[in-house]
Amino acid sequence: MATMDQKLRTLYLMDIMLERTDEEHLLNASQLCSILENEYGISAERRTIYSEMDILKKYGLDVIQKKGKNPGYYVGSRAFELPELKLLVDAVQSSKFITEKKSKELITKLEKLCCRSDAAILSKYVFIVNRPKTENETVYYNVDYIHTAIY
Repeated sequence: MATMDQKLRTLYLMDIMLERTDEEHLLNASQLCSILENEYGISAERRTIYSEMDILKKYGLDVIQKKGKNPGYYVGSRAFELPELKLLVDAVQSSKFITEKKSKELITKLEKLCCRSDAAILSKYVFIVNRPKTENETVYYNVDYIHTAIY
């Protein structure tokens, strides 16, 4: 079972880094050890965290280590920057052919592409009252069929 925990530890650390860190929200090795222990039941030492961060860097995750007064790690670049996500959220919200339910689902998925603090900004950013939306859920899928047919 310990081998499985070791393999999962790397994946959990990647999730933690993607969900909770950015340039303004760093996590140090001790904090990462605590999160792993408290939330996932996986024990780790600080030295283990250092090697795990190297593995994540080699994998391609842009893990930045800040040294100095408040040291820690954070994810430097992501697939989408916050302004790009705001643009996509606005496009989803303003689209009349996407139902309100589907809009919420899509925005929730977009929020997963950034850290929690930015996701909170997106949640506040998207609240629009009385925007005209369709009630027909099939329109969303019909657009996909049309795109496929054109392709």
